Amino acid sequence: MDKGTVVRTVALAIAWINMVLVKYDMQPIPVVDEESIATGLAFFMSVWAWFKNNYITARGKEQKEVLQEVGLIKEDK
Repeated sequence: MDKGTVVRTVALAIAWINMVLVKYDMQPIPVVDEESIATGLAFFMSVWAWFKNNYITARGKEQKEVLQEVGLIKEDK
């Protein structure tokens, strides 16, 4: 597995563990309060989704050109 997969998996596991602890009225992970965790996760996921769904890096632009050449995405107008 690559480093990104490991980081995303660990973050997801922590979020689920925290949610289960809160659901059963147990002490959540005492890193920060629940609102900060929710806000942080929402911000991170928003930025990640924007970054992943747009071709903003040089590598991404090259990938887009290849996908357009083989007809997997439409040409820009």
